[in-house]
Amino acid sequence: MTDTMNTAEKQVMDFVRYHVKDRVGYITIARSEKRNALNFEVVLELKRAFARAEDDENCKVIVFRAEGKVFCAGADLEYLQLLQKYNYQDNLADSTHLMELFRTIYTLKKVVIAQVNGHAIGGGCGLATVCDFAFTVPEAKFGYTEVKIGFIPAIVKVFLLRKIGEARAKQLLLTGDLISAQEAQAFGLVNYVVPAEELEDKVFAFAQKLCTENSRQSMEVTKEMIARVQGKSLEEALQYAAEMNAVARSSEDCQRGIAAFLNKERVTW
Repeated sequence: MTDTMNTAEKQVMDFVRYHVKDRVGYITIARSEKRNALNFEVVLELKRAFARAEDDENCKVIVFRAEGKVFCAGADLEYLQLLQKYNYQDNLADSTHLMELFRTIYTLKKVVIAQVNGHAIGGGCGLATVCDFAFTVPEAKFGYTEVKIGFIPAIVKVFLLRKIGEARAKQLLLTGDLISAQEAQAFGLVNYVVPAEELEDKVFAFAQKLCTENSRQSMEVTKEMIARVQGKSLEEALQYAAEMNAVARSSEDCQRGIAAFLNKERVTW
């Protein structure tokens, strides 16, 4: 595996690892002793890692994963205690910090695949939610438990409503109940449930499929359009779609792909 981070970046990344293998960039939370829980530093390092992957020409698709038996248990308990001492402005800055991570993953040009190796709770479930695809082990539990401790799932609901719709989002957010991996799949929260011993290979194979069969440019534009079109009226959305369709027709990737199709050739991207 080729590590594409420079020495200076490695020195500041205490909780997150990044490396590239065959055009797949792996971002890994390495805090298993704390159940990969989130605090200010972990969120900061994740933001840096995703920014690095976005700019890395050797990376076409990103896999987001965690070490140990838990994907992410949400906010760190010590961190939650610290937040009790914050005033409104401090809390707003910290909340914005987390929001920026979620927005970064959701709007990233490159496809992000969550490799959920265990429970994804609270903010951890939020991280899986904002990824484009999610693979999980059958034993994993998912849920947003904020209402059970007098908190609110404020940021994640913006993305969850888009992903699974109001009725199912209400069921998860207002009850705070945990659901199984199979239920999460039925809800549309995750895409694939695979045995733990097959998880890494299945995710890598899926990432490789995207790398070799799909145009980088086409995936980037399609992902961007999915995020933007939902905030437009019907007429605005259709006009935007027609304009983007016209732009895509003159792109190098489209011309290459159509030429290969007409010549009955296979394109390797």
